Amino acid sequence: MPAPTPSWQALRSSANPTIGPSSTRCAANSPEVLPMASLLLVCTANICRSPMAEAIFKARAGQLFQTIRSAGVHASPRGGPVDARAAAALGRHDYALERRWRSHRVQAEELGRYDLVLAMEADHVKALREQAPQQQDRIRLLLDFVPELAGQDVPDPYFSSAQGFDAVIKMIERAAQGVHSAARDGALRLA
Repeated sequence: MPAPTPSWQALRSSANPTIGPSSTRCAANSPEVLPMASLLLVCTANICRSPMAEAIFKARAGQLFQTIRSAGVHASPRGGPVDARAAAALGRHDYALERRWRSHRVQAEELGRYDLVLAMEADHVKALREQAPQQQDRIRLLLDFVPELAGQDVPDPYFSSAQGFDAVIKMIERAAQGVHSAARDGALRLA
């Protein structure tokens, strides 16, 4: 499969070149959003949150992104399967990952191939920006696309119950809707 190529553009106010819900909106000037952009979703080990986000974004925002993948800042270099509890939670909510899905450790050189990189935690954003300082504006916190949760981390459900995984899915669903709304409203142009 060919590597994704950037087509992302931060829009609107030159005083605020960031993307996301806090950007100035101009729906009248919004371009039609085409499936040309690429999205990378990042968590710690790429076995719970980011694979769940990958499945949810493919189902809910697939029309915005030609490529949707996930990775972890500390994922095993050998790769591995999704956590069984995350897979079960996805199933309870009618989502699924590809059968061949394997975890992946994010590499600095691949960050430039994605138009938007959404991380689960502020520490992930910091680590990714340190790896690829030239990609600062493309690397964002996932919950910044949910106004009432902006600045917050998506909690790691690894040590929690099934309800913890379900709560994380609900947060990610809200973020997917927020990204879709930002693109629709012209605060985020992805093509």
